[in-house]
Amino acid sequence: MARELADIHPDAHCELDFATPLQLLVATVLSAQTTDRTVNTVTPALFARYPDAAALAGADREELEAILKPTGFFRAKATSVLGLGRALVERFDGEVPARMEDLVTLPGVGRKTANVVLGNAFGVPGLTVDTHFGRLVRRFGWTAEEDPVKVEAVVAELVPKKEWTDFSHRVIFHGRRVCHAKKAACGACGLARWCPSYGIGPREPDTAAALVKSPAASDTA
Repeated sequence: MARELADIHPDAHCELDFATPLQLLVATVLSAQTTDRTVNTVTPALFARYPDAAALAGADREELEAILKPTGFFRAKATSVLGLGRALVERFDGEVPARMEDLVTLPGVGRKTANVVLGNAFGVPGLTVDTHFGRLVRRFGWTAEEDPVKVEAVVAELVPKKEWTDFSHRVIFHGRRVCHAKKAACGACGLARWCPSYGIGPREPDTAAALVKSPAASDTA
């Protein structure tokens, strides 16, 4: 199934726009409860106004909240971004650390966010267990675990470490485009022959194909 996902989604990648580890870290924190596309509309103005950790640490809260408002939960996210900037300045000389044990000490950063940053900004393999990833590996029958940390541990034993980051992207792409939460496109899924959950969505090919989302349309909350 992992090999087939590589064929189905050869273009799978991080869909958050970033140029530096700091930008990816902040963007990932902002992506909670919203879409990558929405975050990508906000971050250009955010990073133009606050280009480094020191600038984020000293940001005016009201101004910051106004920039973040489209992402939802903007007050809480502003608190996380301010705290993130301060923590980076105070404890890491303004630089994003490249170790899991350091990243998870930062405000608003858990293992999922840390793995996104490690895998995509530093080239350190990591499994990103978001809602799509957890839903799909349970449907695949790979685990029954609900806790993301436990899901990560199980899948880490099944997939070669060097593939963790790319595998995460492929699963997330598949979850956004084909294996939807409410109605999976089973009849148009390249994993159907191996999937124990085949049939939870329409099996008829034309009906299923109509459910498959294009890359431009797949980034839904």
